[in-house]
Parts: sequence; C-alpha cells; structure tokens
Amino acid sequence: MAEAIQVESDVARTYDLLGGEKTIREPIRNVLEAHDVLAKGLPAASLFHLAKVVGFRASDDALSKSIGISLRTLQRLRSADKKKLLSVEQSSRTWRFAEIFGHAIDVMGSRDEAESWMSQPAIGLSNRKPIELLHTSAGAEAVEEYLTRLEYGVYA
Repeated sequence: MAEAIQVESDVARTYDLLGGEKTIREPIRNVLEAHDVLAKGLPAASLFHLAKVVGFRASDDALSKSIGISLRTLQRLRSADKKKLLSVEQSSRTWRFAEIFGHAIDVMGSRDEAESWMSQPAIGLSNRKPIELLHTSAGAEAVEEYLTRLEYGVYA
C-alpha cells in the first residue's frame, strides 16, 4: 500500500513539473494514465514549462540532448501552435527527465540544488554529469539508481 502511494506521489510530482492540467489538459493520477497520455504525445507546452521550471533554456544543449530534441526542433516547436504534440519518444524522454529531476529535488532539498547537482560531475557516476547521462535509458537508470543510493545514504 505504501509503495502505491509513493508511485502516485511520484506521478503527481512529475505531472506538476510538466505544468499539470494547465499544459497537459487532462488529469494524470497514476502510471497507466501517464502511459495513455504519453502514447498520444505530450503537448509541446509541457516541455517548455519543464524547461522554465528547471531553469534550462531552449538554447541549453544539455536539456535538448537529454530529451533527444535538436535545438532547431525546439525552436520550431516554440514558434508552432501551442497544441502541437511531441512524439511518443520525445514525450517519454520528457516525462523521464521530469521524473528524475523531481527525484533529485526530493533528495537534494530544492530545485536549485537539484539543478546544480544535475550539472556537476558526480563521483558515483564515474565523474559524469547526471544530465549528460539522461539521453539513454541505461544512463537514466544509472542516475535514478544513484539518486536512490544518495536518498538512503548508500554512497558505495
């Protein structure tokens, strides 16, 4: 039961980082609802909301690489209709980025600390910057596992 509540809390945190109902325009209360929305594609506005919240700008190459969208595509999306949808792959990567960033906020204590942590080399990630690992599923998993170890005080 506690695990289900944690999952719902993680989904709510991720949903909020993406702008919630204001940008996504439908509720997401659990992972299956998240799956359904991601399968249709997140609105591009949710990506720009995340970029604004995180403090990364569209010109920031690290965010675009993490999500797998070129800077030119980001610029086109920004100037396109606000209802434009991301592809399933782009939506999934955007969701994953928001999930990991939300976890980092919880572990580090604030958005500013999480953003700083993601931009600095981490010893537990072979001195790689967490944000630079997020463009692959294996890298994202490594960052998530490292955050969990930090959360529970397991540094080795």
